[in-house]
Amino acid sequence: MRKTDLIGLHHVTAITSSAPKMFHFMTEVLGLHLIKKTVNQDDVTTYHLYFTDDMGTAGTDLTFFDFPGIGKGRYGKNSISRIGFRVPTDASLDYWAKRFDDYGINTDPIQEQFGAKTLPFYDFDDQRYQLVSDEHNAGLSGGTPYRHSPIPSEVAIRGLGPTTITLSEPENLGTILTTIMGFAKREKEGSQTLYELHDGGHGAQVIIAISAALPDSIQGYGSVHHLAFRTPDTETLNYWIQRIQLAGFHDSDFVERFYFQSEYFRAAPGVLFEIATDGPGFLVDETYEEAGVHLELPPFLEDQRAMIEANLTPFNSEEATHDN
Repeated sequence: MRKTDLIGLHHVTAITSSAPKMFHFMTEVLGLHLIKKTVNQDDVTTYHLYFTDDMGTAGTDLTFFDFPGIGKGRYGKNSISRIGFRVPTDASLDYWAKRFDDYGINTDPIQEQFGAKTLPFYDFDDQRYQLVSDEHNAGLSGGTPYRHSPIPSEVAIRGLGPTTITLSEPENLGTILTTIMGFAKREKEGSQTLYELHDGGHGAQVIIAISAALPDSIQGYGSVHHLAFRTPDTETLNYWIQRIQLAGFHDSDFVERFYFQSEYFRAAPGVLFEIATDGPGFLVDETYEEAGVHLELPPFLEDQRAMIEANLTPFNSEEATHDN
């Protein structure tokens, strides 16, 4: 790999109907670490919650907005349609199937996708996820399980896995992935095609599914907002900004997020991509022990704290953060 090459998945950002309920689901049911409790920097009336591995490693990060007043999303074509998580082994899926049954969480049967065992499941917003087994996976290593997780480390989630995008006309996005972003087209199964960055395995894969029969998706709670890919630092991000702009995409240009820097661009109808730097990371402004406990704001929003806090529904994230 060249330094400028994209590394793999960085994060997925989705929309929830309830930040407190999502905190419970992600930490107590899935065993992830709320490493940052902050706000959407483009809409400060909205939480932005970051759930990760133990240390907030890039590639392990699922984040949520809770836009006030937003309606329920509709699953359909022209959307990022399923979020993937990695677990260590095929046997891990049996543990998770029982856990989900104990919690009354809807699942589909364990199945196989591109040579890996998977377990699809759904949250209280009908957000679509799947666990994928790393038993036969090679490439990017996963993260380190959260040390205070209720999940045994040998079966715990290790990070993001293959993310599915459903399109009515997938050819253009496939070309963007391979000719601009550096993906290789790996294999096809039925209506799905697997793309991968630099032999990175599950932490660097996107699946494009084709469907003309589904209705058009509607974004709302229970849907995905965007998918982000990893680049090492600001220098390589600037390379990608130039590359995206030269290709003629509608883009954001450079965006400072304090915990990382970004470039956003619309890759297909209903599909927003982001390229984000690996650092400086989520512990730049608080200690590990305090991470996720308090509402944290980047310096450029600190003078708005009183107004911001008045518009958010408070919830206690301290107990579950450190008492598991």
